[in-house]
This record gives sequence, C-alpha cells and structure tokens, in this order.
Amino acid sequence: MKRLGIVDFDTSHVVQFTMRLHHVEVPEEQWVDGARIVAGFPGTSAICEQSRIDEYTAKLKEFGVELVDRPEDLIGKVDGVLIESVDGSVHLERAKPFLEAGLPCYIDKPFACSVADARAIAELARANNVPVFSSSSLRYALEVVEAQQDDSVGPIVGANCYSPASLHERNPGLYHYGIHAVEPLYAFMGTGCQAVWCVFTEGSEVTTGLWRDGRIGVVRGTRQGAHAYGFTVWGEKGVRASSITVGYIYRELLKKIVEMFETGKSPLPIEETLEIMAFIEAAKQSADNDGAKVGLKV
Repeated sequence: MKRLGIVDFDTSHVVQFTMRLHHVEVPEEQWVDGARIVAGFPGTSAICEQSRIDEYTAKLKEFGVELVDRPEDLIGKVDGVLIESVDGSVHLERAKPFLEAGLPCYIDKPFACSVADARAIAELARANNVPVFSSSSLRYALEVVEAQQDDSVGPIVGANCYSPASLHERNPGLYHYGIHAVEPLYAFMGTGCQAVWCVFTEGSEVTTGLWRDGRIGVVRGTRQGAHAYGFTVWGEKGVRASSITVGYIYRELLKKIVEMFETGKSPLPIEETLEIMAFIEAAKQSADNDGAKVGLKV
C-alpha cells in the first residue's frame, strides 16, 4: 500500500481522490486500491477562497489525514506526492523539493503555466530518475477510451473536442479549464502538432492544430451558453461522436496515478505533456494576435 501526500487543498480533487482511495463516502464501484493519503499540506491559494480550503482541510482530517506545517515535512512520511494546486504557476516550486528528494509526483492540471516551467519540471524528474505524471481526468473518461479502441472507427485521422473554458489570469488561456478538451484531443491525435490558429471571443474560442502528417485537430472552449464535454473523431473506417459523462473520471484517473506510484513509470510520456503545454501556449499567442498562425515550441 503506497503512502501518499497531498500539497495544497484548493480543489475538490483532494476530497474526491481521498474518498476513493480510502473507500469512504462513495459506492464500492468507485473505490481504487493500492494507495492511501496519509498526510497533507493545506496551503493557501491565489485562486480559491480560504473558506473552501478550510472546508476541504476539515474533510481530510475527518478521513485521518495528518496535516503538516510545510510541504517539505511530507518527505520521509510518504512514498509519493500529489501536487493539487489549482494555480499551475506554482507547480514548479511545489514539485521541486520532492523530485530532488527522489519522490515521484502526480501534478494535477495544468502541469504548468508555461513551457519553460514544464521543461524545468521534466528536467528535475529526469535528473533525479523519478517519474512525474500530469493529466486532466477527461483523458481517461470511459467514452474517450472506448472511442480509441473502436475498431469500426479505425486509425484516427482527425478529432474535434470541446469543454468549458473559463479563464483566470493565474492560468492563462486554455491552461485554466480548457485543458479538459486539449487532453482528449491529444489522447486521440497523439503528438506531432506543428502549428495552431486560435479564434478568440469573450464567449468562446476555437483552436485548430495542424499535425505534421497533415491531420487536423480542433479544440472548442465555451464560456457562454450551455456547457458540455464531448468529441467527434474521424477514422479511416468511420466517424464517432459522443458526449463525455463525468461519473467515473476520478476513478479512472486515480487508477493511472496509483499505477505510476506502484510501477515507477508514468502512464503518459512526458514528451506528450510538454507538447500539450506548447499547444496551449501557442493558442494563447495566436489569440493575442488575432488568430495568426503560431508554431509550437516544445
């Protein structure tokens, strides 16, 4: 049983993950085995109100999680760390002491808020020979996985993915919430995007990516009107469109997180995560320049 620590309690994920790992307050079908949250650092947040952090802290204490005064106090108490800060701009600072101590880290979305920070995290992980993993839970939604495995669709030649895309200055552009559409897009398309164009308005944005092999992938982020998660994929054999339900996304993501801590290998190549950061950064640059073409710089 892996002993895990959590850094920063400013997201509902800290409660949702702990409930599933501890087998409390969720039905058995939601349980995930192999790890427990044994300690955590509540922290503060530039995005989330303190009252919400206090609420989540009280809940984790109820689940038997020990609280520590500094993030570094987790070292020696845990086998791995979950960096849960909603503010992606602090993730490099948060992850650094643990990676240097040889502790594997799951870093919740967004992995970082710049390609530079993302590269620095990846280099720290490589230098200390420890795995690091980051993903939106939408990547492992049941409908996304089923579409990837659908023989009637065949090899995917294009995809459109959509999600809400609320904005926050601490997590610019798609880093904040639109990443929930970018992750499924990359689940379908894989790496290899060379350039993007982004049309941006107050109510929505559409980013079109051109892959080196000629395929096209599209992300639509919504801020106005009805919101939903979903996709359309075009394959060599067929087309499949689906909404995405969120009932099992935490369970499925947690399985991958525990797998990393158990095996010492990330379920997702860091190169793909770095390209996702470059895709989002390029989309923001395109949006700021009236939809101009911007090449990815991974």
